Amino acid sequence: MVPDGIILWEWVAFAIRWTHVITAIAWIGSSFYFIALDLGLQKGAHLPPGAHGEEWQVHGGGFYHIQKYLVAPERMPEHLTWFKWESYATWLSGAALLMVTYWAGASLYLIEPSKADLALWQAIGISAGSLALGWLIYDGLCKSPLGNRPTALMLLLFAALVAMGWAYDQVFTGRAALLHLGAFTATIMTANVFLVIMPNQRIVVADLKAGRAPDPRYGKIAKLRSTHNNYLTLPVIFLMLSNHYPLAFASEYNWLIAALIFLMGVTIRHFFNTMHARGGYRWWTWAVTAMLFVAVMWLSALGANRDSYDEAMARPLTGVEARFAEAPEFQEAANAVIGRCSMCHAREPVWEGIHHAPKGLLLETPSDIARAAREIHVQAGLTNAMPPANITGMEDEERALIRRWFRQVGAAGVAGL
Repeated sequence: MVPDGIILWEWVAFAIRWTHVITAIAWIGSSFYFIALDLGLQKGAHLPPGAHGEEWQVHGGGFYHIQKYLVAPERMPEHLTWFKWESYATWLSGAALLMVTYWAGASLYLIEPSKADLALWQAIGISAGSLALGWLIYDGLCKSPLGNRPTALMLLLFAALVAMGWAYDQVFTGRAALLHLGAFTATIMTANVFLVIMPNQRIVVADLKAGRAPDPRYGKIAKLRSTHNNYLTLPVIFLMLSNHYPLAFASEYNWLIAALIFLMGVTIRHFFNTMHARGGYRWWTWAVTAMLFVAVMWLSALGANRDSYDEAMARPLTGVEARFAEAPEFQEAANAVIGRCSMCHAREPVWEGIHHAPKGLLLETPSDIARAAREIHVQAGLTNAMPPANITGMEDEERALIRRWFRQVGAAGVAGL
């Protein structure tokens, strides 16, 4: 009988991922909408006092008339809709997914012994601490005199993101490095909303209720942070999707690939921002984007960032990996996995059309297989997801063997993987 905890864990992870995708769609959608709305506002002589511009829109069988007040209206409106939980829920669900996938599965997805042989607590500490440190550095820069020089500030932010991408790749797996760079950036974006934009809006609301004229500098500060969020959104989406594509994360130049993606985010958003502002179409941005993408593809082909087969064979097994490797039926299960899976999940795949191990998952050596015990159990034992369409002909007896091997260590071992 398969431990109920394994099934529960997988469905919890799926539910969190589903939530994260839904909330991210809501946040990004509302963000893009308001950027487009803000840039498309039209001025007119008939606007009420304090109004900056207006826009007429049609959707769902009706017309909408929207007016924006640059600082605030003269009186507090009776009904006010706040857009904040889309951002908060996206970050909270993303943080939960980080914990479930990369912290609970640290030995497979987070820790790369050939780079830094970290203990579990050390890896988690670097993971969490770096996100908090990134916000403190960024916030300090924004509050410095550089806050009045937005171009210089953006260039410095880009340099910091490139440096963080390189630093993550020195200690984590390539997959975790890009994911953490995305989380690092997303933390800055959500903290902008929670710690700067929303508090400033609350100050303006409080001034309106008290009959005071709101200070326009709060709107200026919020506008700067919103602009940063606007240009960082597309790179974050790429980094969150990158874990599905080894060509992005398994290259030794993955941090440079990430740097180029941040530049692509700028060129793409610049095109749409100028279009929404009715400033014409900046078609040159697509030429630059295409050149950057060609550079990304070129970098991805320069070599994978991984240990060699001989290094993996020579590396001693410790902790939970050793427990799975010492289980009574490990060798038989390993033979089944190698025979049915290693032609694709190898450092040098031999299956036609496969040039990189899917998701960067290697299944060639005892250490590879022991580290991936939970993934093997779920994908090839508990379900028949792998091999795809059972193309290598894995038999029911082999799947049963994988389940028995996994149970010999049991659900208690999963927490250490």
